[in-house]
Amino acid sequence: MKFVEELVVEEFLPTVRSMLATDLRERGFTQREVADALGISQSAVSKYAHGDVATSERFSEDERVQSLVERIGEGLSTGDMSRVQALIELEVLIRRLENGDSLAERHREVMPELREYDASFDVHDPESGARTTEQVRSSVRRGLRILRNTSAFASLVPNVGSNLVECLPEATDVEDVAGVPGRIFDVRGTATVPSDPEFGVSEHVAAVLLSAREAGAPVRGAVNIRYDSALVDGLRDAGYPTVEFDADREDSGGDATRETIVEAVRAADPGSPFVLYQTGGFGIEPITYVLADDAPAAARVVRDQT
Repeated sequence: MKFVEELVVEEFLPTVRSMLATDLRERGFTQREVADALGISQSAVSKYAHGDVATSERFSEDERVQSLVERIGEGLSTGDMSRVQALIELEVLIRRLENGDSLAERHREVMPELREYDASFDVHDPESGARTTEQVRSSVRRGLRILRNTSAFASLVPNVGSNLVECLPEATDVEDVAGVPGRIFDVRGTATVPSDPEFGVSEHVAAVLLSAREAGAPVRGAVNIRYDSALVDGLRDAGYPTVEFDADREDSGGDATRETIVEAVRAADPGSPFVLYQTGGFGIEPITYVLADDAPAAARVVRDQT
């Protein structure tokens, strides 16, 4: 894991300091005056002068960096610019380069995982989409840990497999829902999670979650388990609202499941968490869904009822 701040310290600042040291020396500054202006030691200035400090052409050849170095050098030499102003100007440029620019691109080179996000995202932005998506993935991981540590969960996995999902706050389609690629299966009494959560990999459970949200349910997480009337009764007795829908309703548009879920949930107005289920149909396995505020909350409902 490499922080963009490390790249600033290791690559950007040595380059800019070297450029500034050269600029100030050419303006007649002594080694001591350069050291005082830049807030570094004379020995450091000497190393810059002799090329003993590694610099980056990516930044030294950037016209914006060159222009700012020249402006700071001139300002410091004439006294028109204070060290504080020089610092602020450099900080502003650093933030600009970190936000979808050359520092951000360099960050992607050393952290290739960042390339999946839009090039304009700001790694420091607390409201960035990247941060939100990673928080959702993390939430699904926490929920999966709860399920894996629930010894009875494997016995609740239906024949079609289970999935635990969570959606983004403003989710509109399955691409906005994170889940387990390939689903969770019971392998010799152990719930097996094949790989790390990803977005857009769950069609069925994600669609159920989105349908419930379309009906107004305040939920972002869901897990499917096998249908068992005693289990549904137990969940109802524990205080969780239960909503049944007809999975076998015919519809010429091919969207019967979504419509029946929306109708059933809208009529029940269950809040969160709640239990949604269907008792099967021709070629359709009966399934129970637990929907909650997020993936860990849905997983805890399952854990507490087994």
